[in-house]
Amino acid sequence: MTAQPVWRKSSFCAEGAACVYVATAPGALVRVADRADPAHLVLATTQSAWADFLRAVKETG
Repeated sequence: MTAQPVWRKSSFCAEGAACVYVATAPGALVRVADRADPAHLVLATTQSAWADFLRAVKETG
């Protein structure tokens, strides 16, 4: 049985707002969805690419 991803809600979400959820996945992947439901998966990327993305977002504000 494959373990289900544990979705984490972005710390920048306001109550009731459209939020981004992130979960790590087997094989060093990061999953990104617009809600805590894997059926609504928007993006799957490597942990390295995700870290680069977050770093760039933080640097540019």
